[in-house]
Amino acid sequence: MRKLLVIGVAGVVLAVAAPEVAQASGYPVFDVAVDLAIKALENAATSAINRVETAVTGLQTSLTQVLDNGFTQNANYAKAQIGAQEQIADASNTAMARFGRDVRNAQIRDEHVVTPQACTGLLNGQSVTVAAGQSWRVSTAIGQVTDPRGEAQPGTPAWAGRGQALAAITQLHLSRYCSQAEQQAGLCATVSPQENADQRAASLFGTASYAGQDGLNAANDYATTLIQPVPPAALRSDQMTTIDGQDAQARRRNYNARISAARHVVNEVIASHTASVTVTDSQKQEMQALGMTPSDTAAWSQVLDLEVNRRVSGTDWAASLQGMPPKSVLVEIATELAMGNYIAWQNFQIAQQSAVVDAALLSERAEQDLKPAAPAPSPEMAAQ
Repeated sequence: MRKLLVIGVAGVVLAVAAPEVAQASGYPVFDVAVDLAIKALENAATSAINRVETAVTGLQTSLTQVLDNGFTQNANYAKAQIGAQEQIADASNTAMARFGRDVRNAQIRDEHVVTPQACTGLLNGQSVTVAAGQSWRVSTAIGQVTDPRGEAQPGTPAWAGRGQALAAITQLHLSRYCSQAEQQAGLCATVSPQENADQRAASLFGTASYAGQDGLNAANDYATTLIQPVPPAALRSDQMTTIDGQDAQARRRNYNARISAARHVVNEVIASHTASVTVTDSQKQEMQALGMTPSDTAAWSQVLDLEVNRRVSGTDWAASLQGMPPKSVLVEIATELAMGNYIAWQNFQIAQQSAVVDAALLSERAEQDLKPAAPAPSPEMAAQ
């Protein structure tokens, strides 16, 4: 509005002064006034345009500065964010590396620490091995008594004759295993608590470990009744010097060998059930778990049975197995494989004994088949 007022005033001034100027310059009065007005308008328009241009230029400069500042700030934020992310990543990687190291250290520790179950298995395995050695000694000791008895060696009942051997075994039975019928017949005063135990297989196989000396005696006496209750009388004096005596000696040696083999097999069974080794604490716990009365000693067959059952039904072993590291599980597997090899070796020894018994039976059958239906005449030998 102010600009238009200025232009109007300038026009009025020019209109008043224009005639004199125009006349002095030789122009027409009207043309000079118009020219001056046009120039004034041009100058005013030019000034306004310049101001607008200046304002626009300033605005553009301000916008450019604002945008530059904004972009610079965003760039700074981005750089700061990247740096923060790098620090977070570095901290996370460091923490995970420490965690992984701790986990590996724990694994290495667990793999080098012996578990309680491994120690228990080792102790029980040693108990089984010691019991096996003791069982062999028991079997040998029994054989050192039964073999001379069967051979009718001096100092045994059969040395004095078959009647003495029969009287000895009868007296033994009545003193230890008298039955009700025998008591009623007046052969013994009272019925024995182990009535007829020398005739019952339970005396041999009925328990994992024989109950004291009475249990061992019952098993041994059952074996005697089973294999050789009454040994033949000994061959003595001129019974051994004649031709018939030599034949009788050969047959008696054959008989003794077969009886000894049969009795040895049973002796091995007796020895495996004879208490001969001290029981460990874990074995006592297993006895309680199986409903048995814990004892301080046990037989070879029993300690082996306890160790097998511990890994089949033992809750402590099963619970420990669930939490074992891989290396400890492999140790348990190796221990069980070793136990399997041990049992397989014992089965091999039993198979050898069975093979010997089968061979003896086969030889006896062959000898019977060789006998002729009628005696053959003696051959005539030409004098050389």
